[in-house]
Amino acid sequence: MAESAGRGKKDKVVRVDFAFRRELAEKVEGNLASFCYQCGACVGDCPAMTYTDDFNPRQIMLKVLYGLGEDLIGDESFLWECTNCYNCSERCPQEVKPAEVIISMKNMMADRGMYPPGVEKVINTFLAEGRTVAMNPAIDKNRARFGLAPLSPVPMDEIAVLIGLSDGEGDEE
Repeated sequence: MAESAGRGKKDKVVRVDFAFRRELAEKVEGNLASFCYQCGACVGDCPAMTYTDDFNPRQIMLKVLYGLGEDLIGDESFLWECTNCYNCSERCPQEVKPAEVIISMKNMMADRGMYPPGVEKVINTFLAEGRTVAMNPAIDKNRARFGLAPLSPVPMDEIAVLIGLSDGEGDEE
């Protein structure tokens, strides 16, 4: 009976995209996702799940296991909704580190120039000032209020070398 019920239907076959899995493995401690056995512990304390139906660390890890990069990486990716709180990683009994896997995929998107405007602003501020938040009088005022010394200038020449914008010889690449 079950045999005849399936006749004529095209089964959806999921094929693992090993190229995506290899690319991700190069970004994050080898192949962490392979150890996920879908227990769901990562879901229990995820703040992003409180505010959106699209984000679910367990489903993300399942898509990573299947190599479904096209479902995860794109211009409108929901991965940016991750707060990087690491609750999922702390709860994972397999030490899969879902937060690291998600951050790695965010890095893959950033490498391809795919990120929301807010992230682009942080990147531009970092490239200009060496900090992710632009210096302003309010920062100086709060530091003084807590008895902290003013922030020293950021050695942008060293940062340029570290992130590959300069060869360190004083010439731009």
